[in-house]
Amino acid sequence: MDDLVERDGLYYKKFTDVPFTGDITDKTTQRTFRNGEKEGPWVEYHDNGQLSSKATYKDGEFDGLWVEYYENEQLRSKTNIKNGELDGLWVSYYKNGQLWKKGTYKDGEKEDDWVYYSRDGSVLEYGED
Repeated sequence: MDDLVERDGLYYKKFTDVPFTGDITDKTTQRTFRNGEKEGPWVEYHDNGQLSSKATYKDGEFDGLWVEYYENEQLRSKTNIKNGELDGLWVSYYKNGQLWKKGTYKDGEKEDDWVYYSRDGSVLEYGED
């Protein structure tokens, strides 16, 4: 990524005027660009080599399932993104694997009531955030 620069929402190789197309892979990331836009699967890793997150871009916007993990490989959160907007169920977990919160987004806005849990699984709060 150090060889790319962003101008007007598009990515270019340094010192060029042609939008970048190709893959960027290093120790902690795997990313793809097409015509200067983020495209396809994007994967990130923690410094210890464990998967940190995976998401998909379409036409420069997040689109599809987005999943994050703790360094211990435990699921951290999972949600869906449609056309760059949060859309669908969002769930987050404590590092110990216990459910922390869940709720729904529609077109980027929180919808309905969300539920928050303590580390022991009891309900802490129920309602709008």
